[in-house]
Amino acid sequence: MFIVALLLILQFAFLFASAHYLAEFYRAVNAVFLILSIVVVLYIINRQDNPAYKLVWVSLILTVPIFGGLLYLIVGGNHDSRRFVKKLLAASDGTAKLLRQDPDVRRELAAEDSNMAVQSAYIERAAKYPVYKNTHAHYMPSGEAFFERLILELKKAKHYIFMEFFIIEEGLMWDTVLAILKQKAGEGLDVRMMYDDVGSLMTVPYRYDAKIREKGIKCIAFNPFVPSLSLRLNNRDHRKIVVIDGHTAFTGGSNLADEYINGYPKHGQWKEAMILLRGEASYSFTSMFLQTWKYYADRYYEEDMDYELYKPQVYMDEAEPLEYAGFIQPYGDSPVDDEQTSEGVYLNLVTKASRYIYIATPYFVVGNELLTAICIAAKSGVDVRILTPHVADKVYVHATTRSYYRQLVEAGVRVYEYTPGFVHSKLVVVDDKVCTVGTVNMDFRSLYLHFECGVWVYQNAAVQAVRDDLVSTYRISQEITLEDTKAGLIMRLVNTLLRLFAPLM
Repeated sequence: MFIVALLLILQFAFLFASAHYLAEFYRAVNAVFLILSIVVVLYIINRQDNPAYKLVWVSLILTVPIFGGLLYLIVGGNHDSRRFVKKLLAASDGTAKLLRQDPDVRRELAAEDSNMAVQSAYIERAAKYPVYKNTHAHYMPSGEAFFERLILELKKAKHYIFMEFFIIEEGLMWDTVLAILKQKAGEGLDVRMMYDDVGSLMTVPYRYDAKIREKGIKCIAFNPFVPSLSLRLNNRDHRKIVVIDGHTAFTGGSNLADEYINGYPKHGQWKEAMILLRGEASYSFTSMFLQTWKYYADRYYEEDMDYELYKPQVYMDEAEPLEYAGFIQPYGDSPVDDEQTSEGVYLNLVTKASRYIYIATPYFVVGNELLTAICIAAKSGVDVRILTPHVADKVYVHATTRSYYRQLVEAGVRVYEYTPGFVHSKLVVVDDKVCTVGTVNMDFRSLYLHFECGVWVYQNAAVQAVRDDLVSTYRISQEITLEDTKAGLIMRLVNTLLRLFAPLM
């Protein structure tokens, strides 16, 4: 990490010094840099980016016009190389034909609730994932509950196991999972593991993917980290996905590390949330996994991707019968498709609420659209509650989250801090009817830069389970009052700066 940080600092310093030197001694170069910055500012203004993201970059460029435009071109955008985007989109096209919407399910949802049908239609059009009926959902309110159920399901696997996580870390949780994966691979199952190289940079040894492959497990490190200033550094795989035999899938906030199961008190008591799906909707997560896997698999494996082999119908008869209810719609979000699906899901839930909106998020660092929608809902009489951590994992992000409190409380939003420790759940539940559980934080990185996923759930017992979990958690949390949000002149200035630079966090 020291070497990596040093290389990045040296590159940044060299770039800055070179630009400054050339601009100082060569008037023509100075003029070129100034014109470049003006052009970049006009480009930023005309892009379909979040206004807050535009504002911070325009402010930076105006502050250091000689260097600002050049810096934005190197690290400021959100567009990967054409090759990267083309290959990912091609992989998505490979599964698109197998993700067709059942028209009968769509008509049934529209007949039951046109409002919910509109929300579901947005997910289908924006993310290309259909809504399903024949799926069971089970909500898990802690990392411990997830770990216990995960081990149970992994041991029952008979055909394949696909796992995709942002962080893996050696310890009780990962070592237990790894032992099962090794055993299943030895039995001839198709076992694949994918983790984010930056997410796991501090938690596993260098080139850990090669060590996993030595155990007979197919493994890929997503977007391998190289110490160079590049747009690719921004786009991380923040998803948490497990798919077993095509009929069972997990997603939610938990990574494969002991802090998520309270194996040790890293930030006090850790509050987590996961959801299990059993049934047809699991294939959306199978598809999501294989799309990303396809891009990187060419480096290590020569394989023809036959997506038909992994459809849930193939092995559905081997899953025990369960009660199916309501409508389930998994969705993925990608920074390469120019569609902020996760933000759209959140906005739909907030703007369509009539009685209450309960939210849990580890970070509340949002743009004007979502913030305004939440405040308008509260001012309209909707019971809006937001749960955030009391114990910080990242001090600057926690401080930025708190900088929003006054505006929220003044609008009538009830803000709670989870006093026992750290909340890592990513939840929204509305009106006892609909909820979403997933990996998407309410911050700019999750909403605009990362690969994310979630599950939209309507008229299922999981909705009530999410509501009950949040209500019980609010009871043991501290409610923030207007008095608590008072700050002196210096702190108000700090809060202003934190809000301004929030999109870069």
